[in-house]
Amino acid sequence: MSAQIIEREGRPEYAVLPYDEYLKLLELAEDAQDLEAAREARRELDNGDDEVIPAEMVEKLISGEEHPLKIWREYRGITQEALGREAGVGKSYISQIEAGNKSGSARVLKALAETLDVDIDDLLAD
Repeated sequence: MSAQIIEREGRPEYAVLPYDEYLKLLELAEDAQDLEAAREARRELDNGDDEVIPAEMVEKLISGEEHPLKIWREYRGITQEALGREAGVGKSYISQIEAGNKSGSARVLKALAETLDVDIDDLLAD
């Protein structure tokens, strides 16, 4: 690295370097950030603070063809009736949300999200 050091009052103040070396430093810094993010993701998985979901489920969520509530409920292996019982709402209300006929109140979505162990925004349809 060929940096020019500019001093002020006898102390290093600035480092001037060729642009290609600057770009290389940026790339190395981004790589270090990516590596730390990957390590943090691994720690979250190892600690049970996050989970890996199958690609098929991700594709279903992205496609928007089914309501996210239905996708998460089926992934967790819970019936509408059991989900309603745990969340304190009726099976028909869950059915209406999944069909897109109701959006669900914040209170209901919160209860459903807690029961399914997801964030509320995971249950919101586009």
